Amino acid sequence: MKIKFQNKLSTKLILIISAFLITALTVYTYLTISNLQDYLTRCRLQSANNMSEVIRKSTRFGMLLNRREDVHQIIKMIGTEEGVEGIRIYNKQGTIILSTDSTEMMRQVDMTSQACIMCHSSDEPLSTPARSDMMRIYNFDAKKRVLGLINPIRNEPDCSSAECHAHDPKTEILGVLDVLISFEQLDKYLAENTKNIISESAIVTLIIALATGFFITVFVNRPLKKLSLGIEELGAGNLNYQLDIVSKDELGVVAARFNDMSKKLDSAHKEIKQWSETLNQKVEEKSEELRNIYGQVMQFEKLASLGKLSATVAHELNNPLEGILTYSKLVSRRLSKEQKETEYSKLIEYLELIADESVRCGKIVKDLLLFSHRGDDEFIQADLVSVIEKNILLINHHLEINKIELKKEFEVDSIMLNCNPQKIQQALMSLLLNAIEAMPQGGRLTIKLNLDINDVTIRIEDQGTGISEKDMAHIFEPFYSTKEAGAGTGLGLAIVYGIINNHSGKVEVENTSIEGTTFKIIFPLTKTHSELT
Repeated sequence: MKIKFQNKLSTKLILIISAFLITALTVYTYLTISNLQDYLTRCRLQSANNMSEVIRKSTRFGMLLNRREDVHQIIKMIGTEEGVEGIRIYNKQGTIILSTDSTEMMRQVDMTSQACIMCHSSDEPLSTPARSDMMRIYNFDAKKRVLGLINPIRNEPDCSSAECHAHDPKTEILGVLDVLISFEQLDKYLAENTKNIISESAIVTLIIALATGFFITVFVNRPLKKLSLGIEELGAGNLNYQLDIVSKDELGVVAARFNDMSKKLDSAHKEIKQWSETLNQKVEEKSEELRNIYGQVMQFEKLASLGKLSATVAHELNNPLEGILTYSKLVSRRLSKEQKETEYSKLIEYLELIADESVRCGKIVKDLLLFSHRGDDEFIQADLVSVIEKNILLINHHLEINKIELKKEFEVDSIMLNCNPQKIQQALMSLLLNAIEAMPQGGRLTIKLNLDINDVTIRIEDQGTGISEKDMAHIFEPFYSTKEAGAGTGLGLAIVYGIINNHSGKVEVENTSIEGTTFKIIFPLTKTHSELT
């Protein structure tokens, strides 16, 4: 959209600044001319006063000796100076007794004339008029101003006592000296300076206006045009358009923000486009996540159902197994008391085998009971670091026997967790013993504890041979074991899985390879736990 010239921001700024400058320079010019006129007037007044004093003092001796011709010559000589319009001496009756203009001599003037009115404005003439009253400025003709200065001639003691023309001692003023100074040269100088000042002010105004226009055009108008073009480009779909403005002022900041916005818009547009192009892949990934979650839920439900079944079977098997174990030990002791060792030694061996198998069956029943009662826990605030340290104390002997180095990496010295510390200890113990059994030739066992804002993570790393891909899918299933027959019940990791899930946590194999396996356990932290830490 094309903007009219009078509506442009640059035009408005130039007009406003120019109006301000014109007003300011007009006031400045007026004050300067007024001050100059006052100054020149004061200078002229001082010059007239000095001249009047020079005349009065230079003619004093001639007046004392009553030498009128000498006094007249002095006045005429000074009257020829440039700028002097005339010099008159009045007596007390208003008669011009001496003047540079011979035609005026002995002429009587009216008391209301320019030279007499200052002292004779009232009925009683002033003996000592004010300084300002002795000066008058008037137009001599249409084109010339004149300054008139009255200087009273006082009756001093040497005047009243002189033999030549003694005056009455009571008379204070004998006459006045009237000096007329022309303002013609001063007015010409003032007019010339006024013209120069106005011209210079106009030139300064024009220069500042042009400089302002140039500045606004270069530093305001052009960047605004570029910004407007950039907005049009964005509207046309060119989202990666960048403004070529590198200044550090406010417009430069706006341009930088615009460039940043265009980059983000372009990035968002590309991401949306990429999302639309890879929507099927994203849907498939989400479907796979849902299948995994569903599998975990089914696994948990399977464990819950199996736990109920295990509890029933364990209770049913526990009593018969206790009876078998008791009677096998009783028969074995009675047979051992008999003297026919060769005859009953085979039976004793069978009975010991029955007792050992009963003990193993009892351990299986005990694990089944632990597995089935994982929901009957009482949760308290416990220090997770202390629980881990207790487990380390319990496995120290196993570590020494298997020549395994223990490495601890704890970010905190204490972390309070709402849990069942016995069950947590049981789960960690199972994972630690599995790690030790995975390193029969020795190695290093690493326990890491990391604290985040919302959870705490435990990592147990071993340097064993790792877990095969075939076994990975079943490691948390009950009765699934990779150990030799009779070496394990297959319930260890299933119990760990149940305990951690009962604590709203998560246990998983973070990584496994021929260099070792890392189990990761995550416990969520509530607001209360965060405050406790």
